[in-house]
Amino acid sequence: MNPTPHVIFLDAVGTLFGVAGSVGEIYADLARQHGVEADPAALNQAFFRAFKAAPAMAFPDSDPATVPQQEYQWWRVVAQQTFSSAGWLDQFADFDRFFADLYDHFATANPWVVYPDVLAALQRWQRRGIELGIISNFDSRLYPVLEALNLMDFFQSITISSEAGAAKPDPLIFVTALQKHRCEAAQAWHVGDSPEEDQQGAQEAGLRGILLQRSTQ
Repeated sequence: MNPTPHVIFLDAVGTLFGVAGSVGEIYADLARQHGVEADPAALNQAFFRAFKAAPAMAFPDSDPATVPQQEYQWWRVVAQQTFSSAGWLDQFADFDRFFADLYDHFATANPWVVYPDVLAALQRWQRRGIELGIISNFDSRLYPVLEALNLMDFFQSITISSEAGAAKPDPLIFVTALQKHRCEAAQAWHVGDSPEEDQQGAQEAGLRGILLQRSTQ
């Protein structure tokens, strides 16, 4: 049995909270509001193809002031490729306006659901005096999302790839997070749902990597 960790880091999307329904359903619903009828299942498949093909969301050596715009453009490319490969891109009268609404939507609580086991686990660790942090390949919308989902107050640190200049499984993002807690890797756990990014990435950086296997929706 490992000793109690100084800090437990957690992944965000897929670990603390997930999409309510599917990405394709949300994309289709918002597209409908812009006059485009698209099939949610086809959009969902197209989204995951585009998402997996995208480069890591990390902008090393960037001026921090430019990061939000780079995040926006990163997601715009994913959304554009999603609708293009699914065959509906040319039906938009103003794709930029649609994407602005889509991007803002995912910064709210509306498209997200907190998993039912999360609050009890966070409260238990908090009572034991264990520091908590987030290590995520998400973008800076994570801050308002955590606030909207009433999760922000549990965490002493939040480390995201777009600000750290490296994305999981790169050891640099784990090192960046550890520095915020002034502890060694051996004193930290990282919990996440990705075997490569979370479990293996953490282990290669010297942390205890714990794989959380959530049932697919």
